[in-house]
Amino acid sequence: MSSAAPVGPQTRAQRPPLARPRTCAVGGVSVALADHLGWPVTAVRWAFVGAAFLGGAGILLYLWLWALTPLRAPTAYDPTDGVRRRVNVPWVLAGAGAVSGIAAIVLAAGGALGQGFAALVAAAVLLVVAVAWEQVADEEPAAFAPLTPTAFRIACGAFLVVVALALALTQDAGGPGILWLGILIATFAGAAVLVAPWGLHLWRELIAERTARIKEEQRADMAAHLHDSVLQTLALIQNRAGASSEVGRIARAQERELRDWLYADSATGVREAERDLAGELREVAAALEVDHAVHFEVVSVGEPVLSAPSDLGAAAREAMLNAARHAGGEVSVYVERSADRADVFVRDRGPGFDVSALPEGRLGVRESIIGRMRRAGGQATVNARGNGTEVHLSIPLNSDTSSETT
Repeated sequence: MSSAAPVGPQTRAQRPPLARPRTCAVGGVSVALADHLGWPVTAVRWAFVGAAFLGGAGILLYLWLWALTPLRAPTAYDPTDGVRRRVNVPWVLAGAGAVSGIAAIVLAAGGALGQGFAALVAAAVLLVVAVAWEQVADEEPAAFAPLTPTAFRIACGAFLVVVALALALTQDAGGPGILWLGILIATFAGAAVLVAPWGLHLWRELIAERTARIKEEQRADMAAHLHDSVLQTLALIQNRAGASSEVGRIARAQERELRDWLYADSATGVREAERDLAGELREVAAALEVDHAVHFEVVSVGEPVLSAPSDLGAAAREAMLNAARHAGGEVSVYVERSADRADVFVRDRGPGFDVSALPEGRLGVRESIIGRMRRAGGQATVNARGNGTEVHLSIPLNSDTSSETT
C-alpha cells in the first residue's frame, strides 16, 4: 500500500517585475502594470481613462509610472535596444494642437475670448511638446510620417506663427489683454519651435567637442607619463636582454601594443590612409617577433605605397619569415618608392646561404620569392654573404597606383 506524498503549503506564484515592454503603443505602462498585477490590459487602460476624470489623477499616475518604471531587458524575441512605438505620438500631439489652434480662431471670432485664449495656449503647448518629443524622446519614427523631422518642426512653428498673426489681424489694438497675451505666447512658442532644435543641435556639438578635447588632453597626459616611465623601462629591458631573448621579445610586444593604444587615431579615414605597404609589413613583423627570436626594424622612405601589387607584399612576407626562421637577431626591412617603382630590401645578419646550392625540393626562395616576383612582372635578387643575406624585391607601379599617391 503506497502512502500519499505529504502536501506542503501552496507556494504563491511570483509576480513578474514591474517593467515596461520595448514594443508598445505609447509608453507601455498599462502592459507593464497588467503583467505585474495579473489583470487584463484593457481593464488597466480603462482604469487610467476613468481616473483621468478625477481631477487628472489618471494622467498624473500614468506619467509618474512612465518616469519611474524601467524598461525590460532585451530578449531574443525582442532584441531592440530602444523603444519601438506603434503610435506616432508627435503627429497625434501635432494634430490635437492644430485642432486647438483652429478652435482658438473660431472662438475668438465668435467673441468667446477667454475660451479662445485657453485654446490658443493649449495649441502652443501641444505643438511644442510634439516637436520636443520628436527631437528627444523618439530615436526613430514610430510609424509612417509624411514629413521629415525638419519639415515637421518647421510646419509646427509656422502654424503657430500663422495662428497668432491671424488672431492679431482680427483684433483691435485696444482689445482684451488676455487674448493678446495668448498671441504673444503662441508667437514665442512658434519661434522656439523653429529655433530651439537648431540651438539644441549646436549645444550637443559643443558638448561633444568639449568631451573629445578633455579626453584628448587626458590621453596626452597619460601618454607623457607612460612615455617617461613604462615605455622607457620597456626599452631598457629590450636593450639589456637582447633582441633574440624571450624577455626582450615580450617587452617589445608590450611596448608596441602600448604605443598603438596611446597614439592610435580614432578617425577611420586616417587609419585607412596609413594602410600602406610599410604598415602591413610592420604588422607582419609584430606577429613574427612573438613566435621567433628576431627583432624587425621597418623603415619607409619616399611616398607611401598605398596600392602595391599583392605579389610584392607576399614575397616580402616570405623573405621576412625566412629571416626570422633561419637568421634571427636584428633584421632590417627597407621600403622605398620612386616615381614608377617600389623596392623592398630585407637584410639579416645570419650565416648566409647559396641559392644555387639549395636542394630541388626547397621551393621557398625559388618559387615564393623569385618566381612570384618574376610572374608579377618584377624581379627578386638574393645576395648571400658571410655576415648576412639581403633580399631585394623590385616591381614597377602602374599609372593608377602612381596617381593615387600624388
